[in-house]
Amino acid sequence: MLDFIVSIDKAILEFIQTYIQSSLLDKTMTFISKLGNLGFIWLTISIILILNKKYRRAGILAIYSLIISLILGEVLLKNIIQRARPFIHIPNIDLLITRPTSYSFPSGHTSSSFAALGAFAEIIDNKKIIIPLLALAFLMAFSRMYLMVHYPTDILGGIVLGIVSSKIAYKYCLRKDRL
Repeated sequence: MLDFIVSIDKAILEFIQTYIQSSLLDKTMTFISKLGNLGFIWLTISIILILNKKYRRAGILAIYSLIISLILGEVLLKNIIQRARPFIHIPNIDLLITRPTSYSFPSGHTSSSFAALGAFAEIIDNKKIIIPLLALAFLMAFSRMYLMVHYPTDILGGIVLGIVSSKIAYKYCLRKDRL
C-alpha cells in the first residue's frame, strides 16, 4: 500500500513538471513559496490584523495556531517520520530554490498556511477577506509541489495539521477566554 501511495506521489510531481511547468510559473511559484518561509506572510497578516481592533482576535488566534503547527510539524512529526524530500529520490531535478535541509512530511509551508487560514476563518465572517487568503494558502501548498520540495501527501498532511492546529488553538483560546 505504501509503495502505491509513493508511486502516485511521484506520478503527480512528474505530471506537474512535464505538463504544468513554465518560465512564468517558475518565477510565480518561487515568489509565493518565499512568502511562506518561516511563516512570514501569515505572521505579517496576523500582525496587521492585531493592529486592527475589529480583527484583533483573528490575528491573535492565528499566532497561537502557527505556534501549535510549528511545534507539532517541524519539531515532532518531521523528526519522527523523517521522510526524504522528492528531489532526493527523483533524478535530474534542478531546484529553483535553495535545497531545504529539513525532512519532507508534513509540509511546513502548507501547515502554517492552513493553520493561519483556519484561525482567520473561525473569526472573520467576510468572504472578501477569506477567499483571497484561501487562494493564497492553496497556491502556497501547490508551490511546494511545483518546486519539487514536497510530495502531494506531504501537502495533504500539512493541510490536516494546519486545520487541526487552528482547531486546537480555537478550543484553547475559548476555554481560557484568551480572545
